[in-house]
Amino acid sequence: MWEAIDNCQVSDGPAAETELPCSFDIEDIAMAPAETSREHKTPSFPKPSGEYWIEALENGVHVLIRPLQAQDREREKAFIERLSPESRHFRFLCQLREPGEAMLDQLMKVDQDRQAAYVALAHVDGELQEVGISRYATASGKDECECAVTVMDSWQHHGLGRLLLKHLVDHARAKGLRQMYSVDAAANQAMRELAKAAGFTTVADPDDPSQVIHRLSLI
Repeated sequence: MWEAIDNCQVSDGPAAETELPCSFDIEDIAMAPAETSREHKTPSFPKPSGEYWIEALENGVHVLIRPLQAQDREREKAFIERLSPESRHFRFLCQLREPGEAMLDQLMKVDQDRQAAYVALAHVDGELQEVGISRYATASGKDECECAVTVMDSWQHHGLGRLLLKHLVDHARAKGLRQMYSVDAAANQAMRELAKAAGFTTVADPDDPSQVIHRLSLI
């Protein structure tokens, strides 16, 4: 959670995306029972350039997962605004009602050498909406990355976070990174459970007792 964003230090507009990173067999993580209220047929998605995946969630709904692109700016903004206050707080570790332009600039700028971001898109109410995103960033010259995975509240517990995480991990490994970590609110029980299932070690943040650090070796 890049510091300027997560601490809401961006000054342009009211500042304020939860789930996670890693080196484990994604299929081993048990998820909550899926609901069956959405259509299960495979929808038609616009074919993007570059890498992409059309994935089936545990409830049969299909999503398109691909790298974040410049045209996703408004989708990213709407996604953050649709998150519950708690989910926004868990993602950014501060109170946030809507992202300002400076924050969006930071979120949309993905340096291919140091960062990665994968977005999940689905057909909702007749339009293609962002329903989840995973991303990591590395500090210059370091072989570890800080990561975050965020899923829309109503799309959680169907395996979407797990899928987003898998692609993020594959990318980090391909880049030769050796470790992933995530700084999260201690009250974020869902993240604690996901981190434990994924093999992360969890320790209290020595600088903030209200936070924990989940860490996993990628080698």
